[in-house]
Amino acid sequence: MSVAEDIFKQIKRAETIIIHRHQRPDPDAFGSQCGLAAVIQTAFPTKRVYQVGENVHGLAWIAQEQQIPDEAYQNALVIVTDTANQPRIDDQRYKNGQFLIKIDHHPNEDPYGDVCWVDLKASSCSEMIVNLVNQIPQLQLTADAARMLYAGIIGDTGRFMYDATTPQTMRIAAQLMEYDFDQTAVNRKLDDISLPVARLSAYVYENLQMTDHQAAYIILTRQILEKFALKDAGTSPIVPLPGKIIGVKCWTIIVQQKDGTFRLRIRSKGPIINELAKKYHGGGHPLASGAVIEEESQIPAYIQELDEIAKNYVGEIDE
Repeated sequence: MSVAEDIFKQIKRAETIIIHRHQRPDPDAFGSQCGLAAVIQTAFPTKRVYQVGENVHGLAWIAQEQQIPDEAYQNALVIVTDTANQPRIDDQRYKNGQFLIKIDHHPNEDPYGDVCWVDLKASSCSEMIVNLVNQIPQLQLTADAARMLYAGIIGDTGRFMYDATTPQTMRIAAQLMEYDFDQTAVNRKLDDISLPVARLSAYVYENLQMTDHQAAYIILTRQILEKFALKDAGTSPIVPLPGKIIGVKCWTIIVQQKDGTFRLRIRSKGPIINELAKKYHGGGHPLASGAVIEEESQIPAYIQELDEIAKNYVGEIDE
C-alpha cells in the first residue's frame, strides 16, 4: 500500500477530520490545509471536516479558519500540513485526536504522526495535495480547491522564481489552471503590498547592511515596525527584497518580537543556510529557513556566521 493509499484509508474511515498547519502561516500553509479540506469534503459530504488555526487578515482571501470545541477531537483523524516540527503546529490540540498524519515537504527532522508523508522534491505542500488527489481516483478537485492550492504553489515558489520549482511543479500548476478560477487575480493578490509595506521596502533598501562577503541583513526593531504601523506578519513581503540585488549571496531579515527575541528569516541564492538556522532554534529548506535569536547580543555572532557561509560558497552568483 502506498502512503497516499494509506492516507486515503484513514480519511475514508474517519467521521471527523481536523486539519492543522503551522503558526504564522504563509500561502502554502493555508492553501494545502484548506485545499485538502475542500477536497475531502467534496468526496465525503457527510463527514465533519474542519480547518483550524489563527485567522490571518492578509490571507483571509484564501480561506477562513474555524473555531471548534475540544470535544470535536474525540475519535478524530488529525492531519497536519506544511509543518516540519511539532512546536510550530498552530493549536496544540492536534495531539488530542485518535490518529495523526503529517504531510510536509521540509526536511523530516521531527517525523511525528502515525503516518508521515514527506516529499523533499515537492515545491510546496500544496503540490503534494494535488499529487495525493491524482493518485486516488475517489478524490477530485473543485475550482475553489484548485484556487487555494494554486495560491499555495505560487506563494512557495515565488511565482516560479525559486529553485524548488520543477517540471512537475509546472505540470501541477497547469492542471490547476484548467479549473474555473481567476489565476491572474491570485497572482496579483500575492503581489500586492500595502502603503506601509511599500514604505518599509524603501527603508530596507536604504538601510540594508552588507558583509565583506556579500551576505546582507537588516534589523527591524519594534520601534521601526511601529513607525511603519506594521506587525511582524506585515514584514513577509519584504523578505525577498535583498535577493533582488546583484551580488547578494544570502541574507537575513531580523525582526524583533514582542517578547524581545528576534525572528530570523534567512534566504539564499546558493549557500546552504538551514544548518545555520538549526543552531538558532530553527530549520527549514536549504535556501529558505527560519530561526530565533534570544538576545540582541547574539546578533553579531550570527551575522559573522552568515558571512562565513557566504565566504565559503564556491558556486556562481549573479555579478
